[in-house]
Amino acid sequence: MFEWFTEIKWEHLYDPQLAIDSLPFLLEGLKITMIIALFSMFFALVLGTLLGITRMSKFWFLRWPTRLYISFMRGTPLLVFIFILYYGVPVLGVQFSSAIVAGIVGISLNFAAYIAEVVRSAIMSVPRGQWEAASSLQMGYVQTLRRIIIPQATRIALPPIFNIFMDVVKGTSLASVITVQELLYSSRLVAGRTFDSMTMYITAALIYWVVCIVIGHFQERLEKRYNRYLSRR
Repeated sequence: MFEWFTEIKWEHLYDPQLAIDSLPFLLEGLKITMIIALFSMFFALVLGTLLGITRMSKFWFLRWPTRLYISFMRGTPLLVFIFILYYGVPVLGVQFSSAIVAGIVGISLNFAAYIAEVVRSAIMSVPRGQWEAASSLQMGYVQTLRRIIIPQATRIALPPIFNIFMDVVKGTSLASVITVQELLYSSRLVAGRTFDSMTMYITAALIYWVVCIVIGHFQERLEKRYNRYLSRR
């Protein structure tokens, strides 16, 4: 029954020595991955917060374009959007300075839509009484958001925001299709040279996994800090 299992040539599945020898080259690709991920997450967070707020606006000319943008970004594959930016937009006369910039723009614009929904739901989760209390103190809408609502919504939004950051890190692998030499692209180069795709792709997967573990660790620490703050109130 298990003859097929014993007949597997495990040495052909993963070559530890090749993985170790290729690690410095892969880590160079990881640097590009993290640069793209950090810049993309920063811009997506800024844009997503603005979109989340305008998504709840009482003015239709702000609310409906935002809803349309979010619907489009959430309803289309990130890979297709990156192709549109890198290969389609230049037809209109807009040129990106590099493929990395195109990747950052594409990932930022796409994940901003997801962050917008997280921000919107987090703000709506703050009890209505907080708005009423701020109104009784003669605080304006922007001041209420900045000083009362957003600090409370941040705690609620932290877990999904960090989950999105993990998706951003993994989503940077799609930038390899426009010749960005990030982690996956570097793995493909080594695999093409050594003809050992399994070793390189498994190694790349393990590196992505470690990065996400580190991100999860920071998430837990931030959540504990917020919980300590709440317990002292």
